[in-house]
Amino acid sequence: MERFFLYDDVEDTKTRFVAFAGEKLRYDLAILQSTRFFGKVLVLDIQTNRFAIIGPDDVQEPGYLEAAYHRTEAETVELREYLTELMA
Repeated sequence: MERFFLYDDVEDTKTRFVAFAGEKLRYDLAILQSTRFFGKVLVLDIQTNRFAIIGPDDVQEPGYLEAAYHRTEAETVELREYLTELMA
């Protein structure tokens, strides 16, 4: 059986590892910048093994971070603040 690849690319990325303690949670993130995501970044939550491709518009979208990271609105307040600053 032959594989049908849709793509198989190798690309240099910029990865930033960030850990910070908020009032409710500690956040351990890996943030990958690549041309593949059309200006958005891949944000991995290392503690929960969840990730999302996020742009400035996604950060402000109600419920987006909560759904992506399976967290409550209260738990994502500080994450939203950090990502807003990062993408400014």
